Amino acid sequence: MTTDPAASPESTEPHRFAKASHPRRRWRSPSRLERGALASAEGEREGLDWLARPPEARASLLYRAVRLVARFVLFGLCRMRIETSGQEHLPRTGGYLLIAAAHRGWMDPFLVLHALPVEPRVWFLGSAPSTFTSRLRERFIHRIGGLLPVWRGGVGIDAHVASARAVIANGGVFAQMPEGTASGPPGRIGPFRNGAALIALRTGAPIVPLAMAGTEELYLGRRMASRVLAPTSARSLLGDAWTGALPAEGSREELELARRLTAAFEALLGPVVEELHPWTVDPPTRPRRLRRRLTWLLLRPGRLDRDDP
Repeated sequence: MTTDPAASPESTEPHRFAKASHPRRRWRSPSRLERGALASAEGEREGLDWLARPPEARASLLYRAVRLVARFVLFGLCRMRIETSGQEHLPRTGGYLLIAAAHRGWMDPFLVLHALPVEPRVWFLGSAPSTFTSRLRERFIHRIGGLLPVWRGGVGIDAHVASARAVIANGGVFAQMPEGTASGPPGRIGPFRNGAALIALRTGAPIVPLAMAGTEELYLGRRMASRVLAPTSARSLLGDAWTGALPAEGSREELELARRLTAAFEALLGPVVEELHPWTVDPPTRPRRLRRRLTWLLLRPGRLDRDDP
């Protein structure tokens, strides 16, 4: 659900929230437009500009009701099971970044929400073309909150850093999935992109890693797993090789530091994902009812084999 924004200098002016009403526009199906053209067509309204309000950390009654309904559908009707561990590592308050992998499908945000308490609210960077498949769906997501959309069309990282800072300042949790795509091999992570590391460096916020497994395909009774790891920081992950001094934003030095931090994310989460995966694997003889329908319920249909990209 995350993107890999390109590094660019961040604006020095404070962000101002726009009016809550969105301009009327003619809706066009995302599948018929290239991502860059779609971003241009939508006026590149993403992140805080699209939300048009501060990202709240409190859970509204609507959000709580939708969460209960979702749990009933997933755990009751679909009989899915999520084995979660490590919640003792979660900070008691918000204001931190959550780095989650492996990202393999639309269920991943629900694994994040299942592992974390109702409050403080979790906010995701999410692909607008994949999520806003209708005007009604966009309006509903805007009202319930929890998503800061990204039009993957050449927009720099400034908007995403501003989103992260707003969520953290309000005491929320800013979640990212640094693989940036739902395609990849089961049971291990794919290559991480540098956007999450750049945001971690620029915000300086605490980091909570979350390993996930078992979402590459879904069916009735599917088993999934997640594990919260101990909180850390960019300074701890980079170790003594980093003095702690931040390079100029948008510089080659900052990008190189982000690459090193990205490698540290991979080294931290990769082995845990591999450890969690075997428990989620069902024997070949187990029926996989509604496999195709559930796997692609909120995604565009694609491959089920999840080969390496």
